[in-house]
Amino acid sequence: MTALKYLQAYPANLQDQVRQLIAQNRLGDYLQQRYPERHPVQSDKALYGYVQGLKQEHLRNAPNLDKVLFDNRLDLTHRALGLHTAVSRVQGGKLKAKKEIRIASLFKEAAPQFLKMIVVHELAHLKESDHNKAFYQLCEYMQPGYHQLEFDLRVYLTWRDLPGAD
Repeated sequence: MTALKYLQAYPANLQDQVRQLIAQNRLGDYLQQRYPERHPVQSDKALYGYVQGLKQEHLRNAPNLDKVLFDNRLDLTHRALGLHTAVSRVQGGKLKAKKEIRIASLFKEAAPQFLKMIVVHELAHLKESDHNKAFYQLCEYMQPGYHQLEFDLRVYLTWRDLPGAD
């Protein structure tokens, strides 16, 4: 039985469906059918504009973002698809916190829905630091169908790990 490291928290019947698609060599076709497009956001500047647009649409009162970028150092071995940080620095007599969002570079080649899901997840951390009920409600508000997209993103990551995946 194939170990599905990105899908371990999901029910066995869903894992079995993914295993069946892998065995039939149809997982890539399934993903291509559901998510045929690739997003046009390819630079850090474009990503910053994209994130700011979503933030303005859904989280106007959230703290401002100082930096948004694709980070090729983020990888799945650290279990990080995206990262939100607050870098604190002393400026004069005050402590300033600079908010940053970093998205793993592998998402430059992903479907627009996957990029939005990762961005929504990181933006939600501006309001809710923990992965609790309020956090996921906020994600669902900003991206209807968030939970299905999160599952499909994990299926996409599973497919990327398969030998011969493009």
